[in-house]
Amino acid sequence: MLEGLWPGAELVKVSRFGVDEGSEDQETTKGLGYGKPLLLDVRLVGCEERRLVFHTAAPNAFGHDRRSDRALEMILAYDTFGLVKQHAAACDVGAISTSGDALVSLRDTAEFYLLSEFVPGHVYADELRKIAQRASLEERDLALVASLVDTLVDIHKEKVDSPVAYQRAIRDLVGSGEGIFGIIDGFPAGSEVPRERLERIEQQAVAWRWRLKSHEARNSRTHGDFHPFNIIIDDSDTPRLLDTSRGSVGDPADDVSCLAVNFMFFALGHPGAWRGGMRTLWYQFWERYLDRSGDQRLLEVVAPFLAWRGLVLANPAWYPGLDPKHREALLSFVERSLAAPRFSPDFCEAVFEGEG
Repeated sequence: MLEGLWPGAELVKVSRFGVDEGSEDQETTKGLGYGKPLLLDVRLVGCEERRLVFHTAAPNAFGHDRRSDRALEMILAYDTFGLVKQHAAACDVGAISTSGDALVSLRDTAEFYLLSEFVPGHVYADELRKIAQRASLEERDLALVASLVDTLVDIHKEKVDSPVAYQRAIRDLVGSGEGIFGIIDGFPAGSEVPRERLERIEQQAVAWRWRLKSHEARNSRTHGDFHPFNIIIDDSDTPRLLDTSRGSVGDPADDVSCLAVNFMFFALGHPGAWRGGMRTLWYQFWERYLDRSGDQRLLEVVAPFLAWRGLVLANPAWYPGLDPKHREALLSFVERSLAAPRFSPDFCEAVFEGEG
C-alpha cells in the first residue's frame, strides 16, 4: 500500500494508537470505539519521515454488524475527510484480501458494481396482471401460490441466533431510508396525502418497534424484498429469486407481507378481479403459510411490515398512476393494521368495499 502511494517508502514501526489511550480519568475514558487504529511510522525517499494512521472497523451493534456497513464507513471517510477544514487528510482506502496478506486499494474507484447470473423466465408480476385482467383463476395460479409459500417456508426455517441482527432488522424497518421513515419522507410535496396523516402513521410505527424488539427468537433467514418483480417464474413454473436485501436476516413477517399486499394491489383498478381471483389467492397464501410454517405468532407482529409495504404502494413517487381512491384505500388498510393488536387477513375486505 505504502509503495503504491510513495515509491520507495519504508515502514519503520507499527504501534497501537487511540486518541484517548493513557487517560487516568475513569469517568470520561471512552470504553468503546468503532475501530482499533494502528500508528505507522514511515520513512520516505530522501529520509523524510511521516506518521500515518491505519484504520479498520470491527463488527458491533451500532449499525456496523454487516461487512457492507464497515466498508461504507471507510469509503465515506475517504470521500469526506477532505471536505472539512482543518481535518486530517485521507491518503488511501481499500480492503484487506481474503488471504489476509495483501491490501487492495480502492482509491482510484468510483461507483461499485455487482455481476450476477441471468435467470431466464418472467416476473411473477406478469402472472398477477393476467389474473387481474381476466378476473378468474386457473389451477396453475393456485399451484404457483402454493409453490411460493413453500419457498418462503423453506427459507424461513433457517433460524439465526443474533439478537443484534434482529434489532437491526426492526430498526431498519422503521427508521431506515428504505423503511417506513424513508418512504414517508419520499411522499412528494403537495400530494393529496396530508402531512398530519403520515405523521400519525409514523408515530404508530415507532410504537410497534418497541413491541417487536423482544421477539429476537423469531430471527430467521429472509429474502428481504420478496415482491412480484423479484420472483422469476421459469419454463417449469419453478420460482427463482432476485435481489435479496437488508442483510437477508430478520422477521419472516417481512417476506410474507411483501408478497401478500400485492394480491390486493394488482386487483385495484380491475373491477371484479378481487372477487374473481385475487381474494382466493390472498386467503390461500395466508392459510398455507400459517399451516406449513407453524408460525402462529405471525399475525401478532406482521402489522408494521404490512404498513411499510402498503406505504410503498400508496406513495405517488413509486406509483404515480394509482387512482387517488385506491391510494386512500391502501392507507386506510395501513392505519387499520397498525391500530389492531393482532392482524386479521379479513382486514383486506374494506379495501374493496363497493367493488365487484
